[in-house]
Amino acid sequence: MARNGPTAADPGGAAWAGVTGAGSSGEDERLRLLTRASADLSDIEVLEYALDQAVAGLHALGGMVHWAGPVGSSEPRLVASSGLPPAELQAWGETREVIVRALRDGVTVCAPVTRGAVPRPVAGTRAGGVLAARLTAVPLPGPGTPLGVLSVLSDGTAEPSRCQRAFLHTLAGWLSQRLTKPSGTGRPWWQERPAGAQLRQALKAIKIGSWDWNIRTGEVCWDEAALTVLGIDPATGPHTVDTWVELIHPEDHPRVMAATEHAIRTRGLYEVEFRARRPDGTTGWVQERGRLVLDENGEPIRMIGTVWDTTESRAARESVSRALRYMSDAFLAVDREWRVIFVNLDAQRLLGGADPHGRVLWELPAAQVPELREACLRAASERTPASFDAQWPTDGRWYHIRLVPVPDGLTLYLADVTERRMREAEREAAERAAAERAAWLQELTRAFGEAVTAREVVAIVAEWVLPAFGARGLAILTLDDDRLHVAGSSGYGPGSLDEFEGRELAAGSPLADAIRSRLPIFIGSRAEYRRRYPHSAYPVGIGGMRAWALLPLIVPGRAMGACMIAFHRPHRFTSDERTLLTALSGLVAQALSRARMYDTEHNRAQELQRLLLPRDLPSLSGVTAAARYLPAGTTPVGGDWYDIIPLSSERVALVIGDVMGHGLAEAATMGRLRTAVRTLAELDLPPDELLAHLNDLVNDLGDDFYVTCLYAVYDPTSGECAMVSAGHPPPLLVHPDGTVQALDLAPDPPLGAAEPPLSMVELELPEGSVLALYTDGLVESSARDVDAGTAELARRLAGVPPVPRELDRLCASVTEAMLPEPHRIADDAALLLTRAQRLRRSAWPAGRCRRPPSRPARPASTSASSLPTGTWRTW
Repeated sequence: MARNGPTAADPGGAAWAGVTGAGSSGEDERLRLLTRASADLSDIEVLEYALDQAVAGLHALGGMVHWAGPVGSSEPRLVASSGLPPAELQAWGETREVIVRALRDGVTVCAPVTRGAVPRPVAGTRAGGVLAARLTAVPLPGPGTPLGVLSVLSDGTAEPSRCQRAFLHTLAGWLSQRLTKPSGTGRPWWQERPAGAQLRQALKAIKIGSWDWNIRTGEVCWDEAALTVLGIDPATGPHTVDTWVELIHPEDHPRVMAATEHAIRTRGLYEVEFRARRPDGTTGWVQERGRLVLDENGEPIRMIGTVWDTTESRAARESVSRALRYMSDAFLAVDREWRVIFVNLDAQRLLGGADPHGRVLWELPAAQVPELREACLRAASERTPASFDAQWPTDGRWYHIRLVPVPDGLTLYLADVTERRMREAEREAAERAAAERAAWLQELTRAFGEAVTAREVVAIVAEWVLPAFGARGLAILTLDDDRLHVAGSSGYGPGSLDEFEGRELAAGSPLADAIRSRLPIFIGSRAEYRRRYPHSAYPVGIGGMRAWALLPLIVPGRAMGACMIAFHRPHRFTSDERTLLTALSGLVAQALSRARMYDTEHNRAQELQRLLLPRDLPSLSGVTAAARYLPAGTTPVGGDWYDIIPLSSERVALVIGDVMGHGLAEAATMGRLRTAVRTLAELDLPPDELLAHLNDLVNDLGDDFYVTCLYAVYDPTSGECAMVSAGHPPPLLVHPDGTVQALDLAPDPPLGAAEPPLSMVELELPEGSVLALYTDGLVESSARDVDAGTAELARRLAGVPPVPRELDRLCASVTEAMLPEPHRIADDAALLLTRAQRLRRSAWPAGRCRRPPSRPARPASTSASSLPTGTWRTW
């Protein structure tokens, strides 16, 4: 707000120039005093001065001035208040609505308002402890829209009289002109505008008196209204300062004298409220406000001001003060120096019980709240309300502290929110626990989804469930033909659960009740167990266990067993634990059912695979062999196979193949092809012709079948070896000195895509060397390409002397190193190691003769400088 100060030529009354007409000299004098009293005031002091006149004129509880916001804003801003603290004034219901309506519509609004329920009946309250009042809001006229609103809160529900309304309207008009239109005419306002007569009449009607005290002579001049307020007979004059002193109640005398001396000493405002003892014997409260008039040397010569009766408004304020003092929430107020000026009973209790008035809030030991000082300073600096929660040191309880800036300081409201915070904490803890349980169940479900065997299901329950519930023992029992079998356990010693194995499910036991009722049984102690099952012979107490949760494992159509979770101490099962364990039993049942189905199918598939592959490799004089086969982790049967076939003249056929894919169909195809190779080998066909016939057979199977195959014939008398590869990984040759050579065979396409004639190569195998044949599942995976896998296989084979009796151990160690987690491999794998041996002709059996190859074969490359990237990978 712009500051429009007075000038020497026009001491504060320029804005009132011409606002008068005919009238008595007494009324003119009163208006002159009223104007001169506000001559040197700043804009905000003018607002407060006018507000005091309004409150006094209507014997009101208090008043406010709100200023309109910037263009486009509909929110008025509080700029001045009188009587009650601003927060208390605005706490009355509908206050904001009345003020906004007056500002928006530009009309006077008078409406009843209420102040919430108070804890005990006080004067001025309605039935039910609700304070009743009426708010009168008068717009401050402006050039286009109102500048703001002057509002007065009066006790009771009666509307202001016509004279009181006229006074408020006139005061609002004067206030608007005083703040927005300073004049330079130098003429008194009462000589320029006839409208001043309205103000004189209003002042007279509401009994605001004016006075003039000559400090040097001691003479005091009261106007008619002032004499009426003080109960002085006008005929008793002249009056002096002693006349005024005699009116002051003895108990208020020191305070009034101190205020007078302070105003004269500081050249500041004089303002005081005291009890006046009137000559007729009555006593009433009056409010005085005055300003000094200084001479040319700056010395005070006169004090002029106003006086009005505040008996009724004082009673109303005391009524509200009592309501504040006894309200359920703590309330306190501090001035601009942060000194406590008001506390109610609850606030005094929080501040330690002693009277805190006049003490700085921060210096009180009971107010050492970490956030309090910073929050108060910020609220006062920004002039905006603020709030936060804090734990109060005196009682350890939590309070919601609301800070409301007021013109003379700050008010603090403290509402106990301990129970609310406890409820919120409990709710948050419950929500957090529910989220943790949901996440735990989700992770447990994922773990069960990856479990394949019953052993893995038991391990997951032991790892996830026992620690979560503080349990010590676990036993999963299945039911077959009404007899129990231990599927797995944890936390029990060897043989501890043998008594359950094969035991008949008899009635009168907790296991029988859980399985047959399909409801969980919770037993918190051994005493409870004996009380509930006095005749049970089941050894549930083995292993030192003292509490049990027996969960039935239910799958569609039947109960497959029970999961027994045991505790080494008595345990009280909470409702959350019971709910969670009941849900857990369903997860365990489903996982165990899948695992048992997998175990059954896996065993059958493994038996089928064993039937399709050689049970034992033949013992031959020309070669020593060892082999390993690993099915894919998800399918226990596949299309990889190997074989060693004795031929005529001590020759040996070495075969390894891979039907692309894995499953029962591929395994069946592999069995047919293995049989076909053995049949064709009996015809002593050369390797290229044999694979040409096998290619025809694969073509007859359909377009969806492709097979890689390597077929080699080794002659132990000459050491020669003829090979043909149809899209298969190249073999590795381990020389007697431990070096490894990758044989580049320039393979043909896989069977089913090959076009005979197929290429055949011939090489000589050194005596004691080892030929390694393998399928791609051994060297290739999602984490390793085929070239890197082949290099790794060569590294594992290198430097190992191929001693015949160690060949089987070498095959096992290499397979384990290449596939450390065989249950997780994506493709089946096979490895065949054969150690070449030489035979003398004299060692040939009688009647056997060597049969040479049917056609010449090209020699294989002997370069081992690098491992092949092999064109076989492209097929």
